[in-house]
Amino acid sequence: MGPRGAARLALAVALALGAAGAALGLRHRARARAPRGGGGGGLTAAAAGGEACGGLRGVPAALGNNTHQCVFDDLSGSVSLSWVGDSTGVILVLTTFQVPLVIMSFGQSKLYRSEDYGKTFKDITSLINNTFIRTEFGMAIGPENSGKVILTGDVSGGSRGGRIFRSSDFAKNFVQTDLPFHPLVQITYHPQNSSCLLALSTENGLWVSRDFGETWEEIHKAVCLAKWGANDTIFFTTYLNNSCKADLGLLELKKTSDFGKAFKVIGTKIYSFGLGGRFLFASVMTEKGTTRRIHVSLDQGETWNMAQLPSVGHEQFYSILAANDDLVFMHVDEPGDTGFGTIYTSDDRGIVYSKSLERHLYTTTGGETDFTNVTSLRGIYITSVLSEDNSIQSVITFDRGGEWVPLRKPKNTTCDSTARSKEECSLHIHASYSISQKLNVPMAPLSEPNAVGIVIAHGSVGGAISVMSPDVYISDDGGYTWARMLEGPHHYAILDSGGLIVAIEHTSQPVNIIEFSTDEGQCWYRYAFSKDPIFFTGLASEPGARSMNVSIWGFRGSFLSRKWVSYTIDFSELLSRTCEDKDYTIWLAHSSNPSIPSDGCILGYKEQYRRLRKSSVCQNGRDYMVTKQPTVCPCTLEDFLCDFGYYRPENQSICVEQPELKGHDLEFCLYGRRELLKTSGYRKIPGDKCLGGESPSRQETDMKKKCTSNFLNPSQLAASTSSTPIILAVVAVLLITVVAGVLIIKKYVCGGRFLVHRYSVLRQHAEANGVEGMDALDPGTPASKGGYHDDSDEDLLE
Repeated sequence: MGPRGAARLALAVALALGAAGAALGLRHRARARAPRGGGGGGLTAAAAGGEACGGLRGVPAALGNNTHQCVFDDLSGSVSLSWVGDSTGVILVLTTFQVPLVIMSFGQSKLYRSEDYGKTFKDITSLINNTFIRTEFGMAIGPENSGKVILTGDVSGGSRGGRIFRSSDFAKNFVQTDLPFHPLVQITYHPQNSSCLLALSTENGLWVSRDFGETWEEIHKAVCLAKWGANDTIFFTTYLNNSCKADLGLLELKKTSDFGKAFKVIGTKIYSFGLGGRFLFASVMTEKGTTRRIHVSLDQGETWNMAQLPSVGHEQFYSILAANDDLVFMHVDEPGDTGFGTIYTSDDRGIVYSKSLERHLYTTTGGETDFTNVTSLRGIYITSVLSEDNSIQSVITFDRGGEWVPLRKPKNTTCDSTARSKEECSLHIHASYSISQKLNVPMAPLSEPNAVGIVIAHGSVGGAISVMSPDVYISDDGGYTWARMLEGPHHYAILDSGGLIVAIEHTSQPVNIIEFSTDEGQCWYRYAFSKDPIFFTGLASEPGARSMNVSIWGFRGSFLSRKWVSYTIDFSELLSRTCEDKDYTIWLAHSSNPSIPSDGCILGYKEQYRRLRKSSVCQNGRDYMVTKQPTVCPCTLEDFLCDFGYYRPENQSICVEQPELKGHDLEFCLYGRRELLKTSGYRKIPGDKCLGGESPSRQETDMKKKCTSNFLNPSQLAASTSSTPIILAVVAVLLITVVAGVLIIKKYVCGGRFLVHRYSVLRQHAEANGVEGMDALDPGTPASKGGYHDDSDEDLLE
């Protein structure tokens, strides 16, 4: 999604979504429990229709005086929102209407600006000379609080280059700049220096600007994909003969650290590449030309090591699911059109991998995976597996892939028809795959780093994911325990660092009711934000979950008379009291049994958090910071992953040897030397901080034999001192739609069959969004609140 302050919300107009409701009232749905580990302030919710819970008073006046309507009186088919900066209150709204004609398209767009979090907007279309803005490029917002904005305009056919509008003052003013090229993808900012820009042209030229787009220089031709690396490094692949697609698997990987004055070839026979944490990955064709292997570099491509992962053929792919500075989650597709693969987790060098989860769902019907990082508590991930009976089931890990277990059945729920027993089943989470299959799931799971322990998701309770309409569930302890929060599907958002949750029901009827909770979903209030219902299209709140404002977007009228409308509600007057020390409690994360010394230990240490009591009705505020106190734990087997050549069978905690490797010496190539691995089956989880305790034996022995992966052709890896790029004939143009920092979706080259499982009742013939055969080598960024997943066509690092 890009920088936190640059999230974007796309509000589609396809089908009006919303909730009809009565005027102000109270609804109670009980979650009779406090956070795990001790700590909740324990409101006991009344039965539906009972007394008010929580003590909120003056709701109609407090919210009625702080509900602001804006009507956008223009012909428009879609709306895009971008927040400019962090805590600035500046929002840009781009409305567009486009009619495709026989040989061209006609369209108009308008630009609006707010500097009070969406309460009022000003039409600033004149600042961009009433130019039609290309929505496929979106609004490129600069990192952090740079205040920079780039809009890409549509120009008439036959023009020499494209046109952009640049702002350096939070969109108060724009400067029109004509480009010497037509951009192929959205212009990307240097991560640390927002004045430096990178762009690819439709003729596969690599262009850079060092003065925020005022002047541009083409530094290389025949470029397929380019990314910013550390410092000023730019990594990119080039084709040698025909085109990017024709030369797939024969590309060269190059880098420049001086904006094109000198280049260095750091890899050949490249299929795709990606960056994750401190790792540089390349998918490289083997000498046979029929399989690929992953190579890893920790020094920006100066030296490479082959990752100890299975090779893949043309019909398979790799995908980096997540990566940070010391651990990589890598999905390796199974042979054949199965729709699943295996998750492997790396050591801190990204070289030695262990099998973490088998039968991981990663489909061919659009490249969707449910892999989700729970950002509200460390070490936690949720994903889906395809079971032997072709049903889809959810699993969760609390120790970064060391062990995966089913999600615990929520209290006071009954198992649905997918379960064999009415009492023994588990919670199954709807995520990206459900959304791709057009199930009645309006949002993916949601968590925020500053809303400690809170996870909100659609789900069903049974033996597998159900195609029936889901309910909304919440966990306040990172996914250990769950409770049903709302009946039926909803749109939801986290505000005030978890002190406030808002939701709108997902129905096909017009809506004028918003629901909100001040106690992590135990008790819900209903507020009529408008007398006249609207066709609801989306909730928008500032990324970071610190705001007290939420905007409800929708429209009124028929297609030809449609008008976009937004209602922005400010909850700060309702929760006017600033939280004090008495409003917080100490909470031990990952706690399950307070009577044992190791309670709360995960990844080698336990953490105590300062959390808001559920009974406290107050405001955390924008300056709220998560406070935690860590304590180191002694090592146990739970602090270890299964080592190379070993794996944990499903629902087991011990590591067993992979059958295909029994009786074989475990050897691998590391830094040019043959290494022999002697292991009892365990290696410490990267980032685990435990000390003492259990220490399974493990030894890497230098075999005194040189080895190398010649797939990268090291003899050809020489620096080029010429500042003039080699000019290659452009035979064909690779059409790619890329959005910076977004997961790339891949489709099998030899695929096309649909999975036959319980989900397939509502399957859609979704086409892949990515270039065929590409690997997903960039970790996907989690969807931000108030944002949406942009599917990219660059490499997935297969």
